[in-house]
Amino acid sequence: MKHIPRKRFGQHFLSDGSIIEAIVQAIAPQPGQPMVEIGPGLAALTQPLVERLGHLTVIELDRDLAARLRLHGQLEVIESDVLKVDFTALAARMAPPAGPPVKLRVVGNLPYNISTPILFHLLGHVQAIEDQHFMLQKEVIDRMVAAPSTSDYGRLSVMLQWRYAMENVLFVPPESFDPPPRVDSAVVRMVPRAHPAPVPVALLEELVQVAFSQRRKLLRHTLGRWLEARQFAGHFDTQRRAEEVPVSEYVALALECS
Repeated sequence: MKHIPRKRFGQHFLSDGSIIEAIVQAIAPQPGQPMVEIGPGLAALTQPLVERLGHLTVIELDRDLAARLRLHGQLEVIESDVLKVDFTALAARMAPPAGPPVKLRVVGNLPYNISTPILFHLLGHVQAIEDQHFMLQKEVIDRMVAAPSTSDYGRLSVMLQWRYAMENVLFVPPESFDPPPRVDSAVVRMVPRAHPAPVPVALLEELVQVAFSQRRKLLRHTLGRWLEARQFAGHFDTQRRAEEVPVSEYVALALECS
């Protein structure tokens, strides 16, 4: 029975064989690696992945699709909202008994309507993750990898570049999906940095959110007042706009404020 894509789940199923193969090559799965796929859908990417891995854990919210996936003998199906999945606990559970801890490889065609919340949810479990490969709206990936002093550079750029090295690895046109989305897509590779600055995530997030709250104004109107309220005694140039400040300076400021 044909599955009807559900708008409320943001379902657009990958159907282009050459694009699927290019994504699998970019991920480069190896036998036995602990991998988790978010939103496997009709298993277009799932099948070539599990053929190379031998076993794959998938997270699927749609109960009809989850039921189909359970018929596959090499899949462990977690029927859940991905935002409720504890990836740290999942990594611990996938480690061999009495063996060393494992880190997860996470992949998926993320629902575009909740892609940013998923990225921030995974940021909270980054210590348990080896790498991430995601299909996303191209516009979102442009923001993720944006350089300072560009229109795409913003809160998402700073928060993710602090913790990940990222690369836009593949462009995916709308006609690669059924039904085709109204936007271009792309695939991003995200590798957690080995030695990130040890800033409190909540503090950096608050600082960056304040800075970009009025991005057309100079920072003295936003971040400057926030720093004054915290009785910040150091030096930070607030005669700039938020998009002019590189990630390293936001991180250094957060360290000073912590």
